[in-house]
Amino acid sequence: MVHSGFGLFGFFIAAIVFVVPLWRVCERLGFPPWISLAAVVPLANVVLLYFLAFAEWPSERRGCA
Repeated sequence: MVHSGFGLFGFFIAAIVFVVPLWRVCERLGFPPWISLAAVVPLANVVLLYFLAFAEWPSERRGCA
């Protein structure tokens, strides 16, 4: 059996690359940061993207420009 070398270690590296910045984005937008974990779940990451794109952001709620 041939392994590509990516494996479980590569999955964790990729998860960190996506989850850490999304964690910060969710915190700054006023959403629970744990929802950034959806970035590693197939289809849930697309739902998260659309949720963040179309949700009302705290800066919009306060009337800031």
